Parts: sequence; structure tokens; C-alpha cells
Amino acid sequence: MKAVISATGLWTPKDSISNEELVTGYNAYVDKWNSENAAEIEAGNKDALTYSDAAFIEKASGIKSRFVISKAPILDPEIMAPRIPARPDNDPSILAEIAANAARQALKTAGRKAEHVDAVIVACSNLQRGYPAIAVEVQSILGTGGFAFDMNVACSSATFGIEAARGLIMGGQARSVLVVNPEICTAHLNFKDRDAHFIFGDVATAVLLEREDVAPARHWEVIGAKLITQFSNNIRNNFGFLNHCAPEDDGLQGDRGKKGLTDKLFVQNGRSVFKEVVPLVAKLITEQCQANGLDPNDLKRMWLHQANLNMNVLIAKKVLGKDVDIQQAPVVLDEYANTSSAGSIIAFHKYSSDFENGDTGLICSFGAGYSAGAIFVRRVG
Repeated sequence: MKAVISATGLWTPKDSISNEELVTGYNAYVDKWNSENAAEIEAGNKDALTYSDAAFIEKASGIKSRFVISKAPILDPEIMAPRIPARPDNDPSILAEIAANAARQALKTAGRKAEHVDAVIVACSNLQRGYPAIAVEVQSILGTGGFAFDMNVACSSATFGIEAARGLIMGGQARSVLVVNPEICTAHLNFKDRDAHFIFGDVATAVLLEREDVAPARHWEVIGAKLITQFSNNIRNNFGFLNHCAPEDDGLQGDRGKKGLTDKLFVQNGRSVFKEVVPLVAKLITEQCQANGLDPNDLKRMWLHQANLNMNVLIAKKVLGKDVDIQQAPVVLDEYANTSSAGSIIAFHKYSSDFENGDTGLICSFGAGYSAGAIFVRRVG
């Protein structure tokens, strides 16, 4: 039995931080740090920190602002990190709460009730706990049936989750599956790192997949999909449950020259990522177009992962062999920044209403792992 996409959902935090606000906070931190370390800087033992710049951020990444769950602490030079209060175990966790918010919108769009759903997959980059699974909590909050589980393939979690949901439906395990992507990316971002402090934002998305015979007449047929992974240390986050077993400062120093807690947050070798991921993704898309009998130029739209505007432009150009109109590869990172696995789903959610029966498009993710996922869809009805 075919599995199709019936609806999507999007939850967005109420607060947003512009590049100008972010830079003002960061530069205040720079002034404070340089002042406190003036003697060592003068002696040559430490390098002075340099200012960030809003115009440079936009030029380098395409990002103009980002939505966040915890705004004021991020901008406070004394904190420079989100502060999200811990909740009692009997209260909904923050990750489950925002996932359920996005899921409810998808269910409403499809005209479904929670009890119609047989499985929930929470697919995201950073889970707030090991167990019980966030997905099982979402199942409880929504009142869905069946089963639920978590999965993590970093920025490709949504496309991998969609393909996992398709397999569950085609294998007879479920008629209807919710794939939810709650991404609180600011919690793993080092806001004191000039090279990365602007990259991420917070959001949650949802995709409802159903067996074709129970789906709405107007839906998205999945006409092909391909998932790939290739190990790389160029995007990494070393935080995990074993951290508390090691001394607080074990003196270990990785190839990035960073110690202590720094590598427990997001770190990347941006130039290597750009150089290696762009051809990997372009090749994946091109080969899968051929495998599915598609001309890349027949794709009405490519909803690409939202990490870097220059990266997306180059991937689209390599695939189509020409400069690409922004309508063919729409951008949401200017408003949302990088939201990891949710990025391509936000683009799909916001820029797909003009598709008519038979129009085809591509949902594509890529990120840490390396990982990449390509989901080719065709509008039906």
C-alpha cells in the first residue's frame, strides 16, 4: 500500500532576534571579555576578541533573523545562552510540547483526529533526554494510538523520518504516522563563538503520512526517495550522557583546538562542509532524478535544507545547470535561520500551496553525519 503525505504543520516561537540585536549583544560581550583579559592580551598570552557584524552575517549566510524560545538570556553579555527552566516530570517537556503544537496543526489541516494516528516519530537533532522517548510523551499528549519512537540523523532527521514512516505504512504497521521535528537549536549553539553565533534558531514542524486509501483526495504522492550517510567530523556535537562520567576539565584537545565544554556544543569546519557537502548533495539529487525518470528541470520546486544561502544556490545550480530563480528553491533561513531538520519542511509547508495536480517537487536535507535525504513528491488532486 502506498504511503502519501497528507499535511504539514509548523509551530514558531513568538520571539525573534534580528542580526542587529544579536550583534549588539555579542559585541557587548567582546568589550567585557577584552576588558577583563586586558593584561593577558597586552602580554600576548591571549588574543583579543573581535566584533561581529550584521551585514557580514547576512552576506555570509543569508540569515537576517531567527526565532528563539529564550531571547533575553541570549542577548545578555553575562549569560550568552538560552535559559529554559526545568519542568517537573509530571508536566509536559518543552520538546514534546512544541512537537505536539506542530502536530495539531498538521492534523487539523488533514481533518484528522489524534486517535486516527497509529504511530509518532520524533526526528530531530537534539533530544533533551535519553528516555522515556519524547515521541512516547507526544503520543500521550495528543492521545494517539499504536507506538512511538525517537530518531536522530541531525539535519536530515525529517527526511529520514518520512522514509521510516513510509516503511511502517507499507509494511502494515500503521495506517497513519506523524513525523514531528522539534528543534531547539539555540540550546546547542555557542553564542560566544563569532564564527557560529548567528547560525541557529528554534521551531517545530510536523508531517502527517497516511496510507493512500485513507488519505485526503488532495495529497502528495511520494514518487521516490533516497537516503545516504558518510562519516565526517566536520560537524559535531560531543554532548551526551557520558559527559558527567569524565572530569570537568579533562584537558583533552581535539583537532579544533578547543577544550572543556566548548565541544559539547555545535562546532564545525565550515569551509570543509561547504566543499564536501555541495557535490555530495548535487550528485544525490541528479542520480535520483535519473533513477525516477525525472528531468531535474521538470521539478517545479526544490525545498532544500536551510543552512546557508550560498550552499543552496550552488546545489541548485549544479542540479539544474543554470542560475536558479529563488521561487524554484525558496529560502526561509533569512527569517528562521538554520533550524536543522525542520528547515526543508518549513520551506515545503510555506511554499507548496501553488502546486497543481501532477506538479513535482523535491524535499532535500543534508547535514552532520554527513547525511542527506531526497524525497521526490507529486501533487495529487
